[in-house]
Amino acid sequence: MATKAAKRITKAREGINVDKQYDLSEAIALLKDRATAKFDETIEIAMNLGVDPRHADQMVRGVVNLPNGTGRDVRVAVFARGDKAEEAKAAGADIVGAEDLVETVQKGEIDFDRCIATPDMMPLVGRLGKVLGPRGMMPNPKVGTVTPDVAAAVKASKGGAVEFRVEKAGIVHAGVGKASFESKALEENVRAFADAVIKAKPTGAKGNYVKKVALSSTMGPGVKLDPSSVTAPAA
Repeated sequence: MATKAAKRITKAREGINVDKQYDLSEAIALLKDRATAKFDETIEIAMNLGVDPRHADQMVRGVVNLPNGTGRDVRVAVFARGDKAEEAKAAGADIVGAEDLVETVQKGEIDFDRCIATPDMMPLVGRLGKVLGPRGMMPNPKVGTVTPDVAAAVKASKGGAVEFRVEKAGIVHAGVGKASFESKALEENVRAFADAVIKAKPTGAKGNYVKKVALSSTMGPGVKLDPSSVTAPAA
């Protein structure tokens, strides 16, 4: 006997052609129409890239500021001392600390979504590589999370900055907004994310870089996209 969840998924898939690559606007309309959960579902993008991240010259990573934010309440932790710690607090950081925060994280208590550090704190924060690394939360200067300007980094994280990093299978994925967003806002966010991934194309990438693109909502089905509708400028 089918469960309620199975019935809901089956119903959500109705009207979606699994073999078709949809235009971005059409795909968003399909997802918004099917996002019927009791909470505001996240719209997620997955990009299958023609890279092998096991090779250093094929790693894809970066950060992008989504023009319309993520719709998430992002909790930010900052490793800083003195004036920089005060700047982080004033900018809205949720957790600020130094040795005390390192100890907390080492215990496995991670009550934040994003992590920022001043450069002088990195010898200390470096001890947390085994804890934060697997979660993709280790501060890194390449994505602006190791910086002396902690106030700007906190505001960016709170305002819609999204980090991305390719996984072993060559897939990059991220949340690009909420189902309650206007369709145009979601389209702008998707294009901004795709543009950042394209600009992050590594030197070792050969052949077709963007192979497949799909959108989904938290509880809904995936919808394949025509890659050209995501990577090309809006008409």
